[in-house]
Amino acid sequence: MTNDYYETLGIEKGASKEEIKKAYKTLAKKYHPDINKESGSEEKFKEINEAAAVLGDDAKREQYDRFGTADNTGQGFGGGFDFGGMDFGDIFDQVFSGFGGGFGGRKKQPRRGSDLRYDIEISLEEAAEGMEKEVTIPKLDTCDQCSGTGADEDSQVKTCSECGGSGVTNKQQRTPFGIVNMQTSCRKCHGEGETIEKPCIECHGTGRREVNKKVTIKIPPGVDNGNRLRVHGEGEAGEKGAETGDLYIFITVKEHKQFNREGYDINIEIPIRFGLATLGGEVEVPTLTGEATLKIPAGTQSETVFKMKGKGIPHLNGYGTGSENVKVTVQVPKKLNKKQKKLLEDFEKSIKK
Repeated sequence: MTNDYYETLGIEKGASKEEIKKAYKTLAKKYHPDINKESGSEEKFKEINEAAAVLGDDAKREQYDRFGTADNTGQGFGGGFDFGGMDFGDIFDQVFSGFGGGFGGRKKQPRRGSDLRYDIEISLEEAAEGMEKEVTIPKLDTCDQCSGTGADEDSQVKTCSECGGSGVTNKQQRTPFGIVNMQTSCRKCHGEGETIEKPCIECHGTGRREVNKKVTIKIPPGVDNGNRLRVHGEGEAGEKGAETGDLYIFITVKEHKQFNREGYDINIEIPIRFGLATLGGEVEVPTLTGEATLKIPAGTQSETVFKMKGKGIPHLNGYGTGSENVKVTVQVPKKLNKKQKKLLEDFEKSIKK
């Protein structure tokens, strides 16, 4: 072990007891072997304990400062280091929250199943009308053979002989505060408190198996790009009977050849004849559900927008429907025969008079 205890704790030679305690707490959290599994962490932790035991004892520290050594170094860890008002649990409560006993240990609980994501692309018409679709989801599902227990038979699930079903085992650790009894996750049952003598042959003891499950999803009218639907309980199965995860459906609405969506409204641009715009009349307009008749008043100018109420997208999970906005562009004929040209010339002359 190192001979420079001040360097071990990362403090100056004239450090106060409060600084020693603070340094010890920080390093103990970092290098405790039950937390830090890296090679050398246990040896480093022993060095930290030895340094704190010596520098925390006034007599040992004085001897160490004078002669570079201290009697009974690393023995007992008690001495005159006054840790009054300092709760040892303050050091370890958080880092040992999963190990048990006085530091918050407990039997390992089966984990909830994972949530799953499925991306689906639909048309604008399907988004407006809503739809049902059957999809195939690859996932981990509860094993039918063992009903999720992982055992070939229920009688093969046994209480762990190592921990007695608690999921934790006791371990003593020497610290500057004395011998502390600590609890760690049982290695034999991995904290579950139970062992399986004869695993299920279908799932090999996991309680879950990979399947391709068909799921019917219902997409309500009014969905849009980026909307997400949750299908409760259709995610992956949990461990050993734990809660099943959920399935999330992410929706993409394909671009339409004719319509441009804007919220719950749809927009379209159609050409109309010069005569229709001038004299007025009716024109058939495409909608999401088929053709509809639009009345064009006489004298309609190019780029006029007409609103067809109720021909847009239904409001998602609400009431009402958007509109279809129709922009008309007046087409000017490029070629005229003699008769048409004569009529237009006469028309122009009549306007000028």
